[in-house]
Order: sequence, then C-alpha cells, then structure tokens
Amino acid sequence: MALPVLATKLFVPTVRPHAVSRPRLIEKLHDGRRLGRKLTLVSAPAGFGKTSVLSEWIADARRRDPLLGVAWISLDEADNDPARFLGYLVSALQAADPALDLGAAAGQPGSVDQTLTALINALAASATPIILVLDDFQAIEAQPVREAVAFLLDHQPHTLHLALASRSDPLLPVARLRAGGQLTEMRAADLRFTPAEAAAFLNEMMGLNLSATDVAVLDARTEGWIAGLQLAALSLRERDDVSGFISGFAGSNRFVLDYLVEEVLQRQPAPVRDFLLRTSILDGLNGALCDAVTGLTGGSEMLAALERDNLFVFPLDDQRQWYRYHHLFADVLRARLAGQDPGPQILHTHASEWYERNDLIEDAVTHALAADDVERAARLIELAVPAVRLSRHDATLLRWLALLPAPIIRRRPVLGVYHAWSSLVAGDVEAVEPRLAAAESALAASDELGGPAHDSAPSEELHTLPVTIAVYRAAVAQARGDLDGMRTHAQRALDLTEPGDHLGRGAAAGFLGLAAWATGDLDAGVRAFGEVRTSLRRAGNLADALSTTIPTADMLLGQGRLRDAQRFYEEALGEALRLSIAEGAPPQSTGDLEVGLSEILREQNDLPSAQAHLAASEALGEQAHSHENRYRWFVSMARIRQAEGEPEAALELLGTAEQHYRRGFLPELRPIDAQAARVWIGQGRLGEAAAWATGRGLSSTDAPAYLREFEHLTLARLLIAEHRADPGIGRLREALHLLGRLLATAETGRRWGSVTEIQLLQALAHAANGDTARALEPLERALLRAEPEGYRRLFLDEGEPLAALLRNASAAGIAPAAVQRLSDAIPPGEGALPAGGSAAPVGGLAEPLSERERQVLRLLASELSGPDIARELYISLNTLRTHTRHIFGKLEVNSRPAAVRRAEALGLL
Repeated sequence: MALPVLATKLFVPTVRPHAVSRPRLIEKLHDGRRLGRKLTLVSAPAGFGKTSVLSEWIADARRRDPLLGVAWISLDEADNDPARFLGYLVSALQAADPALDLGAAAGQPGSVDQTLTALINALAASATPIILVLDDFQAIEAQPVREAVAFLLDHQPHTLHLALASRSDPLLPVARLRAGGQLTEMRAADLRFTPAEAAAFLNEMMGLNLSATDVAVLDARTEGWIAGLQLAALSLRERDDVSGFISGFAGSNRFVLDYLVEEVLQRQPAPVRDFLLRTSILDGLNGALCDAVTGLTGGSEMLAALERDNLFVFPLDDQRQWYRYHHLFADVLRARLAGQDPGPQILHTHASEWYERNDLIEDAVTHALAADDVERAARLIELAVPAVRLSRHDATLLRWLALLPAPIIRRRPVLGVYHAWSSLVAGDVEAVEPRLAAAESALAASDELGGPAHDSAPSEELHTLPVTIAVYRAAVAQARGDLDGMRTHAQRALDLTEPGDHLGRGAAAGFLGLAAWATGDLDAGVRAFGEVRTSLRRAGNLADALSTTIPTADMLLGQGRLRDAQRFYEEALGEALRLSIAEGAPPQSTGDLEVGLSEILREQNDLPSAQAHLAASEALGEQAHSHENRYRWFVSMARIRQAEGEPEAALELLGTAEQHYRRGFLPELRPIDAQAARVWIGQGRLGEAAAWATGRGLSSTDAPAYLREFEHLTLARLLIAEHRADPGIGRLREALHLLGRLLATAETGRRWGSVTEIQLLQALAHAANGDTARALEPLERALLRAEPEGYRRLFLDEGEPLAALLRNASAAGIAPAAVQRLSDAIPPGEGALPAGGSAAPVGGLAEPLSERERQVLRLLASELSGPDIARELYISLNTLRTHTRHIFGKLEVNSRPAAVRRAEALGLL
C-alpha cells in the first residue's frame, strides 16, 4: 500500500474575484526576483494575508511570463518527516515543469540532499524559470528538513526562485542572505492594510458603506490586521449603530478574534454553524469528506456558499474541489467543538474511515489517533507497516508507535516486534528482548488456539514474524558482542525463511556475515554480504542493498583491496544518483557512501577530493546517515586534518565523533580513543598514549584478536616511539614480538591490508634500532603490496622516520616507482626525498610552511574575506586566525598584504 501525495497540498491558491489588489507589494516581490535574489521571505503573524499576497504575485508573474513554472507546497506538521517532504518537493517541481526527468513517486526511500542534488542539476539544465513557494513554513521544526531547504538555497540554480511564507522567522541563514543582498523581505509592517486598502476591502469586497472616518478608526484599531478587519466586517453587516460599534472596538488581537468569531458564529443559521463546527477537525475539505464527517449531504454546495460569504474558506484548486479554513478560524471552531454533541472524537472516526476507504492511510491513522481510537489506529498502522518501511518513512512509524498504549502493542505481535525495533534504533538494547518476548508469546498463544487469538489481522508481516524476531535477536547479540549468540540467532532466522522471503534471508545472511567479519574471516564476510545484496535486490529493497556497500568496502580494505573498495563506493553513488532521479528521492545511505569514498581518497592522498565528498555528505544533513555511521564523518575529517598537520583540530573532531558514536551492527574495529592515541603519539605526547593503553588493558604479550588488532597496532607504534625517546627501556623488543604474532595471524586470515601495515611498522622498528638493512626487507614487501592499490597516507602519516627510510630505500634501489611516488607526495621542507639528499629550507625560510599554511596563504592572496576563506577550508575563524599568525611569524610580516608580497618574492605562490 503506497503513501500517495495529496494533490491539494500542491495547488496554488487562486486570487479571489474583486480582491483588494496590492500593487506596491507585488512590485516589491517582482523586484526581488528580477534582481536575482535567492529568497523571498514573507514573515508575519497569522491573518496578515501572507498566502494571499503570494498568490496574487504568482498570478501576476504568470501573466507577465506564460512560460513560468510554479511549484507550491502547503506545509503542515506531517512534513517534518524528511521522506514525506522530499516526495512533495519532487511532485511540486515536476508539476511546475513536466519536462524535468525527476521521477513520479514522492516519499520514496532516501536521505535528503542526494535528491536535492539531482533536482538542482535538472533545474540548472532546464531553461524553464520556476518559483517554488513553501507556504506555512512555521510548521517545519525538524532539523533535517530545514537543512534541506538551506542546502537548496546554497546551491540554487539561476532558474529557480524560492519564496517562504511563515508565521515566524525560519531557522535558515537569513542573516547571511540579507547581508549578501540575496533576500527580499516582507513583514507585518509591509502587509498591513493602508487606510486606502482597508477602505477598498471593507466597502468594495465586504459590501459595507463605511465613512472615511469609520474606516480610519477601524484600520487604526486593528493596525491593518487583515483577519481582524474581515471579522469586524462580518460582525458589522447587520448592525445599525456602525459608528458606535467601531468607536468601542478595542482589545488585543487574541480577544478581538474570540469576540468577533462569537459574533460571526451566532449570526449564522444553525445548519451553517453546525457544518462549520463539525468540519473544523479537517485540514483539507471537500464535499465527499465533509459529508462523511457530518453524516449529511450537500457538502460541496455548502463549501461553495461559505466561500461566497467570505466565511474564512479558501479554495485550494481551480475546480473548487478542495478548500481549507483560515487557520485561526479553524482553531476557534475546534475550541468550541470540544463541548458539543457530537464531540470531536466521533467526527475524527468518520474522517479516518473516509481516508481509509480512499487509501490515504497516513491521514486515516492521524484521525484515528485524534479520535483516541487506538484499536483502529493499531490496525491501520499494521496495514501501513510494509509501505512505510519500504518507503523508509521510519520517523512516521516511530511517531505512531510512540502514541499507542503499551497494552495495545502487547496484544499485536506485529506492532510489538516493531516496537522492539524502535528500541534498537534508539540504542536502548536492554528494552528489546522483553518486547520481543512479549510479541513471541502473543504469537505462540494464537498458534496454540489454531488461529489469531491476538488482534493482528493475518498478513505477510505476521507470517514472517518468527524470522524477524530471530533477526532482531541476532542484532541484540551483536550489540552486546555475543558472536556465538549472533550466529545462533542468524542461523535460526535463515532456517525459518521460506524461498520467497528475500528480505528475511538477506537479513539473516547479513548477521552471519557480520559474525565472520568480527572473527577476522573477511573472505567469508565479503561472500555473505554479496548474498545480502542479492537478496535485498530481489526483495525490491534497493536502498538497503546499497547500504551493504559500507561493510563490504570496510572488509575489502582489511583485505588490502583499496581499488575494489573505491569501485564499490563509486558504483553505489552512481546508482544512488540514478535512484534519486528515477524515484524522486535519494537512498538513505547516500551520506554514508560519501564518507566512505572520502576515506578512500584520503588514503590515496587526494585530500581536496576527500574533503569535497565530506562536504557533500554534510550538506545532506542528519537524515542521510545511519545512527551508527554518523560519527564516521567526524573521524574522516579528523584524519584529513591530521594529514594536513593539524593534530589539535584532529583531536577536537575525534572528541565530537565520540559524542556521536552509537554502538550499532558493525564491528568496532577502529575505536575512536585508539585513533586519538595515534595522534598523541605523533605529537610526542607519549604519557597520554601510555595512559590510554593501560586503561584499555593492552599488553605486548596479548594473544592476537581481530577485534583488538587496531589497538595492538597502536600499542606497537607507542612502543616504537618510547624506544626512540629512551632506547634504554627495552620497548623495541616488545614491539617486534607483538608485531610478529600479529603478522602471523593476519597472514593466516589473508588480511593483506593488516599485513601491509604490520610490515611497515616492523620496518620502522628496525630502523629505530639503527638496523637499516634489516628494516628495508619488510619495507620492500609492504611497498610492493601497497603500491598497486594506491596506498599513500598509510606511509606518509609516519612522518620523518618513514622519510628517512625512503631515502635509504631509494639509495638501495628498492621498489623505485613506489619510493619515488611517496617521495613526490612529501611536501618540500618536510622531509623531501631526493635520493641521498636532505631537505633544505624552502624559499629562504628558516621554518617551512605546512601544507595547510600554504593553502591558507594561497587564499590570502585572493580577494576572499576571512570568513569566506574559513568556509572554503571548512575551518573556524579562530583556527584561520591561528594559521594566519603562524604564517606571519614564519614570513616575518605583520599584515596580509605584506605576507602576500613576501610570499611572491620567495616564489611561494
């Protein structure tokens, strides 16, 4: 069952006949677009005519340019689900320009910004100008959706203009746009009716015959508030003492609103008043829906009459099929309805039944919950589970489950299992098993009675529930580090699956693959995840099939297959882009794929490209990353900063990574604290690194274990560094013994990536002992294995000790191509490797500039401002100032122009 797009949310409101024209505002809006500004913001409290002025502007713009495309989305709270928002965004843009090849389905699986990238690329290639209006933007509170709009603003093609209507200022970079001359603003002060507009509205549109004095008083009392004027006009229609009423008219907007609505409602015939109250529960109104809710007929005729009488009903389409009430008017109606008979609960039930009959399950659930009919809501949620999970509307499903009482969930095994899944997603591992056990008991009770004793209707989800339970138990075992338990439950799930249950087989095979991976059997792990990928594709779950790229690539790296890992990521990102275009939304793993490819590029020493992929990943927002992989972005950026010679920035990023870390399904192979220890070792902070090793209980006599291999290799680095600092303490022998045992285990497991790193460390250990000849042998083996795969940073991160070894290797003629490529990658002044030579100061500087300082210097020579340079380099202003001080000190200058002149004189630019 699909979750369709509600077409009425995409209708452009029509301009009312005889409406007050507002040319001063319309020209201001036109000017903003003519000047190429990115954003039009109409921000004012409710009732100030934000939607009306935008709809008049759109109508006028269409008259001026018949080729103009318009995409309009009327937002509501449900659009805080990123997948739902993306679906409506794609549908609206497709309607604005049918020639755009964006795919038809809104709300398909995916994260945020890959879809936006595809949309932006398509819009940039199109010659059709489009205005995109997001109405009622104050309803958007979810950070991922706000970040999506911010990304759209940052990368907006010239053919697109964005307009927002909101009751409050949006959490977007409005100040930056304002400062850059990219914002057209319209606020309450602009929207208030002038006395002339108030007179035209009251006397021409509302049919009153007020004097200029009465108009001026009423306009002053309402401060040009359009809703207040409209409500006052409705109350004035049948009053004899008009001037007396106006002269006594006072109070704040809230109390005036309450008073005037009372006046309006009391003057309506009973059938009209009853219709208004009963249908106020609806966000959208059409004749059939209103008839279902009220139990009457003639809903379409009543809506048309309400529109004619200006009773706060606005058409949503040109055919007058769908309407909505003014938001404030609906709020007051709902408040009065609470004490009426029938009350709102039965009306919500009628609405839920109508939405279910029309296959609008999301709205049916919403009204069932509003009716406090949790039994009905639970049944509807069960019906919607397959579609919601396939379309990855996870936020919607979690929100629904949170609103259901625990007893209802316990009686329904399907919901009980997904309630357990919600705990797993939230990281509450301890809550999972009790919920699974309760669901299993309910399921067993029905089987003993020969039928469904529980309330769940027979369904495919119910039939495959034992497989799902076993899979989630395997997940719990994995989270606890119980490899035997993970294998047991995964095998049980696999045994329970039927031939056509591709999703179940894929999940079970995945956990068996994770178990193989965690024990270091990478060959078996790669094969298992190949089976997972195939099963998920057969199940039609392409988004999850793409997510298997991440663990597969991690295992390929362990095997030393850097180029295969790169190919996996590039192919996956290509498929993600195709899915974004074909299905209207990107796969949810897109951000994680960008991070993974960044890690490969960093190892190849392509730092600019690595950073660009991290920037693309960050722009996608939180929704583009799984909970367990979000921390990897910060780790990857930390490793780039470390490569650029910024260890403190790297440590700060690793601290942020620690805050984002969530234990998940994948083995924890490179603990964040061990990565921080490696940075400390590089800084010479050996005491802190030693304290880390002690705290982790590490010893050079430990038996090798794959899950602790990274930590043991870090310990080996520490022992070598301690030997360099004090050769008399005997650390080198410990390091070599540890490395020998690790090498034997890695070779047995065919983990050639680990083998290469171990051999490099053996070479560094022998070199630290002054035994260069013995060091060159493992170095040669490491170089010959690493060179075809493109490894660079593995070697370069070792700094001067490696540079010295490379000079010796060059002199001995060992692996000349690999040695030369690594030599070329070492920046001048930081251990450059001409054979037999030594590094000399560059450009006459006593202390050479680091790679990052050279990047900053090049940008200092440009016209970019300080904040622009910081954004270009993805660093803070404080970090930029620190780099600038270092550059000035090394160049012996005290200003930016002087630094540029000095650098040019020295040939550094």
